[in-house]
Amino acid sequence: MPRATVITVSDSGARGEREDVSGPEACRLLREAGFDVAAPLLVPDDREAIAAALREAAGSSTLVVTTGGTGLAARDVTPEATLDVL
Repeated sequence: MPRATVITVSDSGARGEREDVSGPEACRLLREAGFDVAAPLLVPDDREAIAAALREAAGSSTLVVTTGGTGLAARDVTPEATLDVL
């Protein structure tokens, strides 16, 4: 069974100020699709932290899914951090 990891990128979620809803939902959908899913990760909108989480997840999963951190604010750097890893 392929393994997947979901990473949610959110400053307020990482600070515990907001519940992560998208990460657990993505995990649920991946399980329904036949993946063995690791516990979701929650990281702040920080390029280095996102890249580190991506690298770690890629070491143990065949699929890594990110959610959040893709808006128009200056701190929304998930695409840039993903490019750093790729």
